[in-house]
Formats: sequence, C-alpha cells, structure tokens
Amino acid sequence: MRRIDFTQHPRLLAVILLVTTFAAYQPAWRAGFIWDDDDHLTANPAMSSAHGLRLIWSSLAFSRYYPLTLTTFWVQRRFWGLNPMPYHLVNIALHAINGVLVFMVLRRLRIRAAWLAAMVWVLHPVNVESAAWVTELKNTESGFFFFLAVLCFLRSECGAAAGGGIEPQRHRVHREKPGAGGWGWYALAVVGGGAAMLSKPSTVILPLVLLLCVWWERGGLSRSDRGWWRADLWRIVPFFILALGMSAWTILEQRGHVLRTGTTEWKLSMAERLVIAGKAVWFYAAKLFWPVRLTFVYSRWAMDAEALSSWMPLAGLIVVGSVLWARRRQSWARAGLFGIGFFVAALLPVLGFFDVYYFRYSFVADHFQYLASVGLIAIIAGGGRMVCDRAGRLGRQAGAVAGPVIMLSMAVLTWRQARIYHDAETLWRDTLTKNPQCWMAHTNLGVTLASLHHAREAIEQYKQALRIKPDFATAHNDLGLALTEQGNLPEAIAHYEQAVLIQPGYAEAHSNLGFTLVRLGRVQEAIAHYKRALQIEPEYVQAQYNWGNALLRANKPQEAIEHYEQAVRIDPDLAEAHYNLGLALMGQGELQEAISHYQKALQIKPDYVQAQYNWGNALLRANQPPEAIEHYEQAVRIDPDYVPARNNLAAVLMGQGRLSEAINHLEQVVRLTPEVAMAHYNLGFASEQAGQIQQAIQQYEQALRINPDFVEAQQALARARAAH
Repeated sequence: MRRIDFTQHPRLLAVILLVTTFAAYQPAWRAGFIWDDDDHLTANPAMSSAHGLRLIWSSLAFSRYYPLTLTTFWVQRRFWGLNPMPYHLVNIALHAINGVLVFMVLRRLRIRAAWLAAMVWVLHPVNVESAAWVTELKNTESGFFFFLAVLCFLRSECGAAAGGGIEPQRHRVHREKPGAGGWGWYALAVVGGGAAMLSKPSTVILPLVLLLCVWWERGGLSRSDRGWWRADLWRIVPFFILALGMSAWTILEQRGHVLRTGTTEWKLSMAERLVIAGKAVWFYAAKLFWPVRLTFVYSRWAMDAEALSSWMPLAGLIVVGSVLWARRRQSWARAGLFGIGFFVAALLPVLGFFDVYYFRYSFVADHFQYLASVGLIAIIAGGGRMVCDRAGRLGRQAGAVAGPVIMLSMAVLTWRQARIYHDAETLWRDTLTKNPQCWMAHTNLGVTLASLHHAREAIEQYKQALRIKPDFATAHNDLGLALTEQGNLPEAIAHYEQAVLIQPGYAEAHSNLGFTLVRLGRVQEAIAHYKRALQIEPEYVQAQYNWGNALLRANKPQEAIEHYEQAVRIDPDLAEAHYNLGLALMGQGELQEAISHYQKALQIKPDYVQAQYNWGNALLRANQPPEAIEHYEQAVRIDPDYVPARNNLAAVLMGQGRLSEAINHLEQVVRLTPEVAMAHYNLGFASEQAGQIQQAIQQYEQALRINPDFVEAQQALARARAAH
C-alpha cells in the first residue's frame, strides 16, 4: 500500500490536526471558568461596557496590558455572553491552527519530520494549560500571530521552498533581494509580530527567533555571507524596535503591579536569578520528555545561591551549549544549537531575570513554555527521523510504528489532563493533591467553596493557607469576607486590617474593610478606607459604589450622588449603582432623573424588584398613580412575596376606589407577615372602607393581640364596633 506523505497534503494535515486536537480536548469543551478568568473576562467591567475597547487600549485599570487579547474577549462577549463553551472552543481551535502553522514553519526550515513534530506539539499535555484555560487565550492568540510572523518572514525571502533535512542543505540557496511579493510577506510579518506582542508581551523574543532562523538557513556565518547577514539584520530591526518598546512597557507595568502587592517574593539577587534560570530550563525540558504529575501550580523553589549544587543545572546548560557550539559545523550539533537556542530564547522572559507576578506562587508553569516547547520537540522529532532513515528499512519501520504510538500517548495524556480544567473546585483539589503546600490553591479552593455556600469548608481552607503562609494578604481578605457573611464582624475586621497591614496597596481589602465598618456604624472610618482604595485604583468601581452607600447612610445624599455617578461612569452596567443613585436623587426631589436610573437598572437586570417598586414610588410622588400601579404590579409579578410592593399597590388601589383588589393584596400581605400588627390593621381599614365591618373588627382585634399598645388600632376597633 502506498504511504501518504502528509507533507505534500497540507490541507489534509490541517483537517487531521483540527479533528485530532478537538478530540483530545473533548473534556474541556464543557469546562467552566476558573482562576483569573474573572479578571480577564467574567468580572472585568471593560468587557460589559459599551466603551470597553477604549478602556482596554488606554488603561491598566481593567486587567493587565494585553489589549489585543482583551479585545478578542470583548468581541466574543458580544456574541455569546458568559457561556463558557464557545470560549473554550475558540481557544482549542486557535491551538490546532497554531499546530498547522508550526508544521508550515518547520517545513519551510527543512526540518525532518515536521509533520510528526507539529502533531506531538499540538497534542503534548504541557500545552493543556494554554488550550483548556480561557485566560490563556493570551498564549493561543499570541502564538497564532507569532508563528504567522515567522512564516511570513521566511516567505518574504526569495528562494526554494522546503527540502527535507534536519539541517540546512550543504549547498546553500543564494537569494536575490525580495521583490514586490516578498515585501508584502515582510509587511505581514511585521504586522503579525506587533499583534503577537499586543496579545502577550512575552512574544518580544520574536526578533531573537528570527535571527536563529536566519542563522539556521544560512548554515553559519562565512565571509561571503556577511553582506546577506547585514541585510537580514536590517530586516529584523523593526522587530527589535517593537520588542524593546513592549519590553520597557511591560517591565514598568509588572514592577508597578509587584510594588502594589507590598510583598518581598521578588527581592532576588542576580546570583539567585541565575540559579533559577538554570534550574527552570532543565525543569521544562524534563516535563517535555516525561510529562507526569503536571500541575497547575508547582512548588516554589527555595534558592540557596551559596550551595555549589544549586549551580549545577546552569553549569550543565553551559557545558551542553559549549560542546554544541564547538561542533557547530556538524549537522547534529547545528541542529541541537538551533533547537536548544529556540527553546532558551523563547523562555527568556520567564527564567527569573525579570519580575513576573506569577513568581510569587512558583518560578515555573506549564503555560510559560507554550512557544518554547516547539524548539526541543522539532529537533528531537527530526533527529529521530534521521536516525530511523539511516538505520535502513527496519529503522523506517520502527519509526512508522513509534510515531503513531507517541502521538496516541500524547493524546491520551492530554485528554486526562484536560479533565482537570473542568471547574475551579476540580482544578484546585488536583493542585493540592500534587502540591499540598500550595497556599494559593487553598485560598482559591476556599473562594470556590464559598461561592457554593460551603462556608465552613471555605473558612478552613483560608485558615490552612494562613498556617502555611501567615503573611498572605489575599487569604486574610477572603477569610474576612467569609466571616462577614457569617456575621462575625469584629473578627472579619481584624483580618481585613491584617491584610492592609501586610499589603498597604491592597485596594479590595480597604474596600471590604470599609464595607464592614459601615455595618458597625463606623462610617467615617469606612470612608477613609474607601478613599485609600481609590487612591490605589482610581477606577475601582466597587469602592466608589460602597463610598456612596456610606454617605447615603450618613445622610449626605448629595455627596453620595457624586460617588454613584462616578461608579456608573466606570461601569455603566452596574445595576445596583443605578438603583442607589435613583434612591439618592429621589430623596433630593429629582424624580425624573431618579426614574431614568431605575429604568437603566431594569434594562441591565430585568428582575430587579426593588427598582420596579421605587420607580412606582417616584411616579406616585410625581402624582401619577395609574403609572405607579403598573410598576407595583410588575414588582409583584417579579416577586409575589415582596410585601412593600403589595402594601403600596393596595394603598394606591384604595385611593382609586378599587377596594376589592386592594383587599386581595392586603390579604396576601397578612398571609406573608401574620405577626405584623400593621398588616392586620391595613387589611382591617380596607375592609372597613368596603363595608365589611365584621372582617375589619377581626383584623383590628388581631392587630391588638400582637401589639396591645397600638393606639390607631384601638381607635379603629372602637369606631368599627360602633358602626356595627
């Protein structure tokens, strides 16, 4: 039977890659949202705002600076809201497309077994974290533009298409200057590079990768090639300019984010950073060769730069690099230099030389090597193919068996790993099984359990996190929230205060502390914390909203209005802010403005019963009783047990002479609140007005049994008995 050469059928390859990838990632199709998805998507105010695109591109207040990725989220939100399945399918599709691009790039570079390398890469379980986690659209989208930029750059050079070796052909192709078509590909490469960096800044390593590709294609640097090298360097200069600009911005942004935490995890010496870099490279390589016990958060290494053993990984890396460089004229060494060079270059942003926020939890993560893993996988696949070819017929037969076995093994491992990302609770429990000392996982499991109303279990998880890391401000804050919900306000305040003591720039803890202080009547203290939260994060909508609530409680409606207006400016879709702004405006007699905000609150949240009720109150104050009745009735339809709406509806109906309808509503009020004297009194009064004197007497008597000192009920009872 004639064997199909997939390298000659790229469309067939694309179909196989897509189908295989989607099958391997089937457990992630129906997965939910997990950690950080709230920051990027589900609870990001910019995602629900009509002005979201402007906010995404101009501000750091709505997550970190990944403007193109956040724009993609914003567009997706318009199509399918917060249904997680389409987000996962988009991510998986991008990962599969990236596999096709990897194949095309490797084929263009004449890497043997490009097809096998692309399949192994797309199915490797270390990439599950990138493809099954919605937040890591940063990786799959930036990867798409990254590989596209490399491919377009390579195509912008005139010359022969791919051949079939693991190394450049012995007789190099002499190229002419690019023509019009070549410059078109080059322009696409620059645009793709810029898009990659705007999707995720760690792709700033693109110009280094392009240099490696040029070195690989030219097979070295001879005197005759130096003119070409200068030309190639000039072509890569725009990529370096883009990379330097994005690098500077990202370093400043990360430094600002790190400084706001007030923690000391990043205070590392250069020696410690070098030790981390050496160990990290070998860690990632090991996970590619033996992908077992992959976990969402690995243990954070304790660095001892004074121990000789700590330097062995870095020393080993230097030895390997030196040997390969010394033998670089040999094909196997040149291939090794290219693959390892790509691997290390792509890892540079996350090797510890620059402060990355995630390093407070661990110095390594699977998603950090999404791009880098291509280098090692490609060279190993190509080397394996070369060995099999040189071994003759038996070697080729062995390779024909080994390839599918490896791909099937990778697919099975990926399918198993993808199940871990089904939901937050599954993810954090799996993490703690593999890394029991992960204080961040304990805290986030607590948050998940709290959302499922398992308060006691949540509190235990927070306490466990604090036993491991007593200075973890987030755990103190989350424990404070849980204690607040249980009504244990003094202890909650103690944990909030501890959180802001550990991390003075913790805006959320300041806001939560203010909220709890308001509940204890300590309004001025609360306002001081809201003010501090907004100094830290000027666009922090919850702090603006809570500050408005505190001022309204302190009987300062005009000042409260100012903060509510700021809250709806930041997040126009915050229904509660519109509602409370309506209350404050109504208190100031600005009825039409109040009604407009009740209307907006109901557009955002159609079942907002309090907004319907107060809209009715505003209309009643504006002397529009028929319109008020409509909104009271709508409130009752939303919540038949909402007593204030039934009471007010009955009062207006009585004023309109519709006594039987009023009595029906008041009977429902009595049913809902049988121990409230006023409910019986109101029903008695309506019955008396309708001439139902005996029922009126019964209700007045019941009101007095509940509250014997109810003067109005005593007078009404005497009047009814006299009339009877």
